[in-house]
Amino acid sequence: MKNKKKVVVLLSSGLDSTVNIFEAIKHHHEVVLALTFNYGQKAAKKEVEQSAKIAKYLNVPHKVLDVTWFKEFNKSSLLVEDQKIPTGKDVEIDNLEKSGESAKSVWVPNRNGIFLNIAAAYAEALGADSVIPGFNAEEAATFPDNSIDFLKAATHALSFSTANKVTVGCYTAHLNKPAIVLLGQGLNVPWELTWPCYFAGEDWCGQCESCKRAKRAFASANVDVKSLFKG
Repeated sequence: MKNKKKVVVLLSSGLDSTVNIFEAIKHHHEVVLALTFNYGQKAAKKEVEQSAKIAKYLNVPHKVLDVTWFKEFNKSSLLVEDQKIPTGKDVEIDNLEKSGESAKSVWVPNRNGIFLNIAAAYAEALGADSVIPGFNAEEAATFPDNSIDFLKAATHALSFSTANKVTVGCYTAHLNKPAIVLLGQGLNVPWELTWPCYFAGEDWCGQCESCKRAKRAFASANVDVKSLFKG
């Protein structure tokens, strides 16, 4: 019997990363490590908690890495306390220009680049073939580090910096959020364990860009998760 492909998954407990780890297991890969990053984001407490629950649910090894030094080189509203994360009327997910403005507010310099490189180092050390982040086509329009081109470029770079030529792959990079929810439904993802919100309240705020995209996706797929949203 052919050996299972070993993978490291970047798990933030958001819709994309959660569906990717479930999909990896469906494809009979061995998830040798689920990595969650605390980079000082306002949602860190909930992302860490929910990621740990997802990893336990799937019985995969989980590690939380403290990279809060991210605050030293950026002014993202996701991290800086006196910077307001866009919510409510400041977020129009169907308006590309407006989405571009909110993207600038929450942009974290080279976040995914740094995460992938750290994950690739773990992958090489653990004998894993690939790193799997949670990307999507919907946000790639305003976040270029969510794009398929970025995945290809990262794989090319890692072919030089890892001895076993770790690749970067993502099951959802070509999908929008509604399609990702539909994929997750087929995988029986327990949505109550996920955390798409930019904040760390008791419930998903329902008003930040990430929540609004999630709400629309769930509604489009006729998935009732109203109880998880505060607003």
